[in-house]
Amino acid sequence: MIKTNIEKGFKEISGKNICVIGDIMLDIYLFGDVARISPEAPVQVFEQKTSTSKLGGAANVALNIKTLGANPYLLGIIGEDNNGEKLLEEMNKEGLITDGIIKVKDRPTTSKTRVIAASHHLIRIDTESKKELNINEEEIIEQFLKKNIKLFDSIILEDYNKGVLTKQLIRKIIELANKNGVKILVDPKFDNFFEYKNVFLFKPNLKELEDAFGRKTKNDNDINELCIKLIEMINCDNLVLTMGEAGIKLFIKTKDKIQQETIKTRARKVADVSGAGDTVISTLSVCLAAGLNIKDAVTVSNIAAGLVVEEVGIVPIHKENLLAYIKNDY
Repeated sequence: MIKTNIEKGFKEISGKNICVIGDIMLDIYLFGDVARISPEAPVQVFEQKTSTSKLGGAANVALNIKTLGANPYLLGIIGEDNNGEKLLEEMNKEGLITDGIIKVKDRPTTSKTRVIAASHHLIRIDTESKKELNINEEEIIEQFLKKNIKLFDSIILEDYNKGVLTKQLIRKIIELANKNGVKILVDPKFDNFFEYKNVFLFKPNLKELEDAFGRKTKNDNDINELCIKLIEMINCDNLVLTMGEAGIKLFIKTKDKIQQETIKTRARKVADVSGAGDTVISTLSVCLAAGLNIKDAVTVSNIAAGLVVEEVGIVPIHKENLLAYIKNDY
């Protein structure tokens, strides 16, 4: 049934528009060798051979939506710096719309630089500001959204706690979306965890859930208890909890009860989990736009995450690869 539904839905997915609002990042990879110790200090000397830049954070979510065949609209901020220009170059190269990107002078483009030698990750260097958007910057995002809200089949809020999704902006986006019947899907982080009330779908991972409640879970019953409590607190229709190799838990709220299912992981060989959460939220949004029900959408998203973690580095999921795998697997 999943195979039939997804093939049918994805034939018309090119007409679906999904808005992504959140923290945009540039992922930079420096590849080289380590063959000696510095004479200046007892540290390794890294000899850089090549480098590459990739879209990260909310930009990676938008890219995944694009490679899955739908149309992403990305809203967020970058700095007026070299990394900001690199990010725009990457977006243009991937055919992504840049109309919703705001350039600001007083903050750097959020970037993560990973130094890698012989497939070993030596260090990560982060450049970022967590300063919240000012009123004028919030207003630009709000007005863009109001102008285009009728275009969107859904909105993804991609929160990395870098300042784009302020509490006030979150409330305004949710109110506007609910008023216009547009589904909101949330990929949360710690700071605003409980601010996302009355949304269609909320997708934390297990660590984020535990951090938000300040409590470590010991077993499946503990996890279920926190998930049900969370649903009651934020009044979401669907809770999707990603648990790494343990799979995904899906909680569906109906009028009189909460249904729960666990979808086991589809990963065959894990090489790098970077970006797996981005893959899940983007695949969920596209599958729902394609007309799949929530359970099938979660199942397909789990498959997609299993495929991308087999690759080193942050890589998008492509529609053709996903459909081919599902066709063979089912």
